[in-house]
Order: sequence, then structure tokens, then C-alpha cells
Amino acid sequence: MQYPLSPDVKPEFCSLGSFMRLPAARPGARLAIVGMPFDTAASYRVGARFGPQAIRLASMLLFPYNPSQATYPFEQTKAIDIGDLSVIPHNIHKSYEIIATQVEELMRAGMVPIGLGGDHSVTLASLRAAAKVHGPVAMIHFDSHTDTWDTYYGEKYWHGSPFIRAFEENLLIPSKVFQLGIRGTLNHPDDMNASTDLGFNVITTRAMKRRGMDDVIKQMRETIGDTPVFLTFDIDFVDPAFAPGTGTPEVGGYSSFETMEFVRMLTGFNYIGFDMVEVLPSHDHAQITALLAATLVHDFASLVALSLQKPELSPAGASAQL
Repeated sequence: MQYPLSPDVKPEFCSLGSFMRLPAARPGARLAIVGMPFDTAASYRVGARFGPQAIRLASMLLFPYNPSQATYPFEQTKAIDIGDLSVIPHNIHKSYEIIATQVEELMRAGMVPIGLGGDHSVTLASLRAAAKVHGPVAMIHFDSHTDTWDTYYGEKYWHGSPFIRAFEENLLIPSKVFQLGIRGTLNHPDDMNASTDLGFNVITTRAMKRRGMDDVIKQMRETIGDTPVFLTFDIDFVDPAFAPGTGTPEVGGYSSFETMEFVRMLTGFNYIGFDMVEVLPSHDHAQITALLAATLVHDFASLVALSLQKPELSPAGASAQL
């Protein structure tokens, strides 16, 4: 049987509980969906533990083919969905161990994991796994916040600190970290410097709008090159008019269309992992946040599928016309 199952094989409302009804295992898998339902490192709204379920449910509305990239991403990668990891809600460090162990196992098996969060603290565990397999990596980080704040009420591990911890643990190549879409009010004028002082490239929403996507991506390509890169996507990168279901929304972001266009332009990077975090179903309306998140996961899978194709098979120019 060919996966994911299309509606002419099984109606969309008949779910297997997995992303686009993917199987849990199959030979030659190069891509794995994995749920990371940990959310007790959140500082305001909690409930992102239910994000993986919401994203999977919304994925029932998607079809197998991606016309923007001319790919069948889940078939070309023989993708699987291994379900949710058994994180421990009250213990972030044991949860990190569980996530990192599984992500490392997937990477060593030749698969690219796509994590479904959960709050943004889970990314630290994936970066620990990536560094064990690949050494320090580059990172493309979509977010409205830098998540490089040191402590929160004296606690060093929370969803606002994963990337300062990753820096301290030598998991990242600072000059090859791009934080995109940063905006919003701050506690102090120097809050933005928490990232730039680490050597990260911080590009605010205002700067991105002024420069344009092409110029930003050009800089990223020249800087990152073929270095292994992890892409992490906090759904609050998107304006809350288009993605209200999140824990710490910030107005003034990108639309869903602009966001998808940006992601679809990110071809040619050496991706070793992705995640989609901070989807909070209890504040979502009509599944619009979950559906956007699921669609972006479909696009992440397409980027992996394109990287597996021979250069002459790459759909040059296809995305620009669709």
C-alpha cells in the first residue's frame, strides 16, 4: 500500500492517529515524524502538549502531492510516524533524555526527524542529539522571540532559554545561526543583545520586510553553505491573526501565505532535523493554527524529498509559478 493514504483510498475522517495516516515503520524510511508533547517549561499559556495531536488531526485535510515543490514528499522519503514520546510532564531533564535518545537513534538510522512540540524547550534535546551525530550544527530559527534569555524565576531550563543553553553546550555554530522574525515588546533594551552577543544572526520582522526574502535567504545560503542545519519553527513567527493557537502570540508577524512562501524557498540546505513547536489547540479557532502547522510540516518533508533527488530532477522554476 502506498502512503500517505489518499482520500480515494480511505476517507479523510477515518484517521489512524498518525500524521497523514503514515505507518509507524517501513523499510527504507528517510523521514520520521515524532511527537514531543512536553509543555511544562512554558511561561504563560500551557497546553502545547496537545499540539502533536492537533497537528496530526489537521493533517487529514492535506493531500500527498506538493505542487509548489513538485514532490510526493512522504512517499519519496518513505516517511513514518513513530507516535508521541513518553515525556515526563514534571521533569524537564528526564524528558530531554527521552527525546534526545530517540532523535539520536533516528538520525543514526539515516532518518531526518520532524518533531512535533510541545513548547520550544524540546528543541534543546534535539540539538543535543544532532551534535552527537553531526557535531555543532547550523540553525534556522523562525520565531518572534530569540529564546536566549538566561533564567526565569531562577530556573535555567524553560522555553525562553533553549538557545543560550545550546550555545553553552557547544551544540551550535553561532555564526551559522539565523533567528528570523523577531519582534514584540521587551523587558529591557538589551534583551535583543542576548542573541547578538552570542554571535547569532538576528533578523527582525521589520528588517526582513525591508530587505525581502530573497536577500535574507541569499545571506543564509552564503553563510551556512553545506553545514548540517536544524530548522526549528515556533508557530508564533506567524501573526496571531493567522495562528492564534499559541502560548505567547506577538502581533505584527507574517501571514500564512508569506510564511509558506519563505519556507518553500529554503531549498538546497543540508537538513538533518526539523521541529514545529508551540501549537496550543485550546486557543486555536477552527483548526487554523494546526492546519498551518501541518502544512508547514508537509513543506519540511518536501525540502527533505528534494534533497534526496538528483539535481537534474529538481523542479527548477516550478514553485515560482504555482
